[in-house]
Amino acid sequence: MAEIRSIAFVGFMGAGKTTAAQATGEVLGESVVDADEEIERVLGEPIAAFFAREGEAAFRERERELTLELLGRGGVVSFGGGAVESEPIREALASHITAWCRVDEEVAWKRSQDTGRPLAADRDEFARRHAARLPLYEQVARAVLPQGGREAGAESAPWLAALRSQPDVRIAWARSATGSYPAAVGPGAASLLADPGVADALPAQRWFAIADATALRHHDSLLPDCETVIAVEASEERKTLDEAERVLRELARAGARRDDGVIALGGGVVGDLGGFCAAVYQRGLPVVHIPTTLVAQVDSAYGGKTGVDLPEGKNYVGAYHLPAAVLADPGALATLPEEELAAGFVEVLKTALIAGEPLWTRVSEIESLEPSSLADVVFACARAKIDVVAADERDEGRRAVLNLGHTVGHAIEAATGYRSYRHGEAVGLGLLAALSLSGADELRESVRSILDRHGLPTQLEDGAETDDVLAAAARDKKATADGVGFVLLDRPGEPRESERVDPETLRAAIEELR
Repeated sequence: MAEIRSIAFVGFMGAGKTTAAQATGEVLGESVVDADEEIERVLGEPIAAFFAREGEAAFRERERELTLELLGRGGVVSFGGGAVESEPIREALASHITAWCRVDEEVAWKRSQDTGRPLAADRDEFARRHAARLPLYEQVARAVLPQGGREAGAESAPWLAALRSQPDVRIAWARSATGSYPAAVGPGAASLLADPGVADALPAQRWFAIADATALRHHDSLLPDCETVIAVEASEERKTLDEAERVLRELARAGARRDDGVIALGGGVVGDLGGFCAAVYQRGLPVVHIPTTLVAQVDSAYGGKTGVDLPEGKNYVGAYHLPAAVLADPGALATLPEEELAAGFVEVLKTALIAGEPLWTRVSEIESLEPSSLADVVFACARAKIDVVAADERDEGRRAVLNLGHTVGHAIEAATGYRSYRHGEAVGLGLLAALSLSGADELRESVRSILDRHGLPTQLEDGAETDDVLAAAARDKKATADGVGFVLLDRPGEPRESERVDPETLRAAIEELR
């Protein structure tokens, strides 16, 4: 691969690319150039004037020549919105760090009015161009930022610079009501912690690890230098208040302070437990997640939900505590047992059902789960989860769609004492129940076929009576005075949250699993 040099900001007009690039350059002490300003300097006139006289094709040719030259200079550069339409520019960006500043089409339209932009006059054409360029931004982006602007550029700067030494890592920046953090996915993601700029940007200098004992044997190299490493057994039966107390006392004995941080290494159980301990120890320490299972890499590590179980129900005790970073290396999945990898795939399937196309088709066509080929899917799922949480961090509305299949899945887990089914296996059964409740028979059959293809259970065969599952579902932690709300969907990409279900209809859906 050619040497990676520039940090390039791309995005539609009005995305805030210029101010983001300026802030990044200031943080890194690197030169900053705006391609549109440079084009106007070379042309000796405003872009709008040249555009009106010579036409778009002539402008794009001049833009292509100058943009390629700017990339070769190094430093930080902000591109015009349409630069990515040039194939030579897209090819050149493969050797650089490209940060995509996303912007909603409606927001972009409002920001672009009265600016003299030649392509911001016709509303329909504006919308068409926005839609046409989205897949091109997706194609070139090494980092996806939820917005542009100075704050986005400044906080992402050290992470963008660190990507220069990690050519196979991509970053999706998560932002919601109470904070933001990077989610890095790819081979070498965890090694970003060793980058001096990243280390300085993190909110702690000393780290205390809470690690799955099995993951620790395989992946201790993913951890940076830590003051201490607290090993835990990553089973749902051990995700308890007693185990949380043990871990918290270990932190206290090890001398953890309020200005220190926690690293959670492992799967969903360790992420929940470690995140909970970080949230409550001395009223809150920052936590970095290094997920080593598929379910954690695509779902549970993101969004800040932490918790432990009570005998009465799963995750009954918990807190919202956003991570300082999530660093997911899909290479860690190679050490998972085949059945554990398959169980994690259910969260991929759930995410694809919620997100819709194109992720749904891509996921539904996966024939075998090869960890080396899952990086793109992990990144896509992480982005989908991040986008949902951005709109509803505290589970007061839209975030509920992420529970698709989980109400019945959690009930099956609880009714069988967390011993008969892995989490993903139970959620797979829950997906089938949810699709029955939705009346989506054809989609249910497609999901059943996918589960069967990957060796996952499609029938409820072990341990739980229907009445036990119904009782556990009624105790779901999201139940309100109005009852339990279910997530239903008629087709991929169209989930409906907080749907009430008649008890006899629910009974029939669970019986159908038999």
